[in-house]
Amino acid sequence: MIKFPISSENELLVFLKNQKFKKIFVLSGEKSLNLSGAKRILNRALKKKIVRYYLKISPYPDFLEQKKIIFSIRQFSPDIIVAVGGGSVLDYAKIANVLNLNQNLETQIKHSSYKIIKKFTKLLAIPTTAGSGAEVTSNAVIYINKVKYSIESEKLKPDYFFLIPKLISNCPKKIKSSAGFDVISQAIESLISRKSNTSSVNFAKKSLEISLQYYLKSLKKNNYENNAAMSFAANLAGKAISISKTTAPHAVSYPFSSFFNVSHGHAVSLTLNKFLKFNYENIKKAKCNFDLKKRYDIIFSLTGCKNINQLDEYLLKIKNFAGLESNLKKLGVDIKKDYAKILSGTNILRLSNNPIELKKSDLKFILLKNY
Repeated sequence: MIKFPISSENELLVFLKNQKFKKIFVLSGEKSLNLSGAKRILNRALKKKIVRYYLKISPYPDFLEQKKIIFSIRQFSPDIIVAVGGGSVLDYAKIANVLNLNQNLETQIKHSSYKIIKKFTKLLAIPTTAGSGAEVTSNAVIYINKVKYSIESEKLKPDYFFLIPKLISNCPKKIKSSAGFDVISQAIESLISRKSNTSSVNFAKKSLEISLQYYLKSLKKNNYENNAAMSFAANLAGKAISISKTTAPHAVSYPFSSFFNVSHGHAVSLTLNKFLKFNYENIKKAKCNFDLKKRYDIIFSLTGCKNINQLDEYLLKIKNFAGLESNLKKLGVDIKKDYAKILSGTNILRLSNNPIELKKSDLKFILLKNY
């Protein structure tokens, strides 16, 4: 069995029992808290602590709920926030720990004029999915009226995190499929992002090596090694995108989630192939300080593909096996009618990281192609 640098349940127990943490605020989703087994661990560790739970309701980070979380944390004034769950829970906790409530907060987020001075308290992240890598990223997502905005600062990074494969074992296969593909897409996008550098490339390559080997295995067989591998791959991908940020597939994915309830990783999968082909076919127009062709060669090498068409087929096979529906109509999306809605919710900040400059006409062409 390959060993991955992950944590044990006992290590988490010892950490939480530390005397300096007397008041603990636990943020989670009710299903993930119970299904993952994290509630059982917390009950053992927090017997002598003053604890307040907040169980989030929204499937994605929503501004109105975010305000409630910030208020609850400030009112309780904990020694540490413990965020247990997937990317949405971790993003809620990260934002709540650095932004204060004020009447202009919505406007500040929309115009990126918020000020992050310091963290409110310590933050511990415990992922219950192998996907977002949010436990190590310096950004978080928040939706205002179903439009996605990004909060970015090094202070967003959790102070501590524990990767415990056992907590992922009961994760529904549908969520594993979506989260796992997000790992793959993050690494691929990081490799071609305009903001990538030597460090992000190294993290992304290592993540992709592991995820491509273990993603489908983890869906076939739910065991410790496969879950540990995907947890570590997600962590590495998180480190990669914390530096490079993501690109067009992520930028366009958010309205699919907010308007049509497509889970995040699944939403990213809907356009990854399309943007990879578009970028490659327009490689001479690349606006980045590295050789984009060489970055694609890295992706070809890791996937065992010789060209962009083989890569397209390779990713399609992975998505089909993982049960990630590609037919937009089956997902309730009439792209010819809804493309304007998709464009309106597209994240411009992430779009600017794409190696090829994208105009609205390009996005329309890409979204409507083959439909």
